[in-house]
Amino acid sequence: MGETASLTIDPGFHVADVPPRLFGSFVEHLGRCVYTGIFEPGHESSGEDGFRGDVLDLTRELGVSVVRYPGGNFVSGYRWEDGIGPVQARPQRLDLAWHSLEANSFGVGEFVSWSQKARVEPMMAINLGTRGVQEACDLLEYCNHPGGTYWSDLRASHGHSKPFDVRLWCLGNEMDGPWQIGHKTAAEYGRLAAETARAMRMLDPDLELVACGSSHSSMPTFGAWEATVLEEAYDLVDYISLHSYYEETNGDLGSFLAAATDMERSIDSVIASADHAAARARSRKRIDLSVEEWNVWYQSNASVQKAQTDWPVAPRLIEDTYNVADAVVVGSLLITLLRHSDRVRVACLAQLVNAIAPIRTEPGGASWRQTIFYPFAYMARFARGRVLRVDVRAPVYETKKYGDAPFVHAVATYDEDTGEVAVFAVNRRQGEAVELSIGHRAFPGYRVVEHLQLADDDIRAVNTEAQPNRVRPTRSAGWEGDGKTTRVRLRPVSWNVIRLALPTPE
Repeated sequence: MGETASLTIDPGFHVADVPPRLFGSFVEHLGRCVYTGIFEPGHESSGEDGFRGDVLDLTRELGVSVVRYPGGNFVSGYRWEDGIGPVQARPQRLDLAWHSLEANSFGVGEFVSWSQKARVEPMMAINLGTRGVQEACDLLEYCNHPGGTYWSDLRASHGHSKPFDVRLWCLGNEMDGPWQIGHKTAAEYGRLAAETARAMRMLDPDLELVACGSSHSSMPTFGAWEATVLEEAYDLVDYISLHSYYEETNGDLGSFLAAATDMERSIDSVIASADHAAARARSRKRIDLSVEEWNVWYQSNASVQKAQTDWPVAPRLIEDTYNVADAVVVGSLLITLLRHSDRVRVACLAQLVNAIAPIRTEPGGASWRQTIFYPFAYMARFARGRVLRVDVRAPVYETKKYGDAPFVHAVATYDEDTGEVAVFAVNRRQGEAVELSIGHRAFPGYRVVEHLQLADDDIRAVNTEAQPNRVRPTRSAGWEGDGKTTRVRLRPVSWNVIRLALPTPE
């Protein structure tokens, strides 16, 4: 078989409980994520509310727990009041972020209603680009106040008598980026975020608030931005955000497969910045991380259409088609998030439908699962209980971008209620399988219940409307064990979940 790797699992060594919000996603008014994505009146699967039933089914199957809305870059120019009330009276607006025409036929009320049907928690982002404290408080009052005030009574008149009770709020989006409408310096944003958070807590003291961290780790202000923002807002917020996108460039598959090593360094750096801010503030409070945008995104191929003179409605923007290698990387990034679950408590795969998404649709037509759908769905399903601290011993290889990286990347979870252990593992080795030895003396007698793997002889294989099931996980029998150690064959460039449990008595 060639290379071997090993890890040991023990319930006495754990990281944290699996955070349910780690399996979040993101819906932005970008391209066709909303229109002809989650919302398409007249589609054969849609009801009177216009929500595509096929997408609702796939969202529930994906296992999404929380969804961030409405942006993204879009939110920094968004007037939330445009998307409430009678649809026929809502104004059309120019969206500067994505050079599109926004019809506003889907807004706050529709999103919360969709969230309820999708069985996900809404995560609301507010505009701190072109707007500020008052507009944020007005939106909060509209969403959460029970009644007897202008905005809460207006919500009731729009058919929503009960408050939306949105708990999780993002204080703007990527405000460090010069591409962002209303871009600010760290000091400007930190002050605005602090004042907005303070006012919002006067209305609803039990909110969970996310301050904008750096847009990505290669920003020139990375680290310094977090330090300045948290110096202003440390005691008023609960999370600092982190965005991470990766793509294969110049045919460098080896570096791409090791992208999670960069995410890990970024997470560790933001944690260090947050803890340094705590020390400077002499605070016992701990700021956690919200990785509220992450995915594989081929930005070098993106067609944003900003050069056009027209303003299209729901154009086809950044509709990346994902292959097997992309799915393996997504699985590896999820492993990294789980490995840091003591501090990463919220994470949102960006986005949910069509725009760099696990779900694709055609207007008036079919929907299907992209390759990246599967590692997310199976990890959301089987990662239960506690995340175990796993030290993987594996040969390393050299990458051009990230230095040395291990061939095998893994994490494990243990569900005390069911007694089941789930090991999630990626083999980054190209062309050769790796034998993974799982030591489980602390789980004597455990056997493999199921080994699912996502791999293909053609790592560029994709799913399409014509071939929606070309790539999907398959069951493997390539394992053996003696009740103390289990050896599993990991195919080249593969994502795997190995479920272990005591044999069921016959």
